Amino acid sequence: MIRYDCDRCGVAMSANDANRFIVKLEVFAAASPIDVSLDDTENASGQLQEVLEQLKNADPNEVEDKTYRSFRFDVCDNCRKYLIANPLQRTTDS
Repeated sequence: MIRYDCDRCGVAMSANDANRFIVKLEVFAAASPIDVSLDDTENASGQLQEVLEQLKNADPNEVEDKTYRSFRFDVCDNCRKYLIANPLQRTTDS
């Protein structure tokens, strides 16, 4: 039998536990579509080469963090309720 623990509080759950919930989180760049004109294509090769050079020297984890990350968590019912009420886990302190 597969055993699950709540990824937030650690309470033990089972695979078919009615109080086990899955939380998915996606974080990705909010870039707008790029408008490309014929004038832009003249220097496209040079610009592409610059980007490739930057990526060659970049930390792969940092590049991924800035473009797309997804997470999946198993949570208990109490943590589900908390996350729904406070998804960004904001504090009341100012």
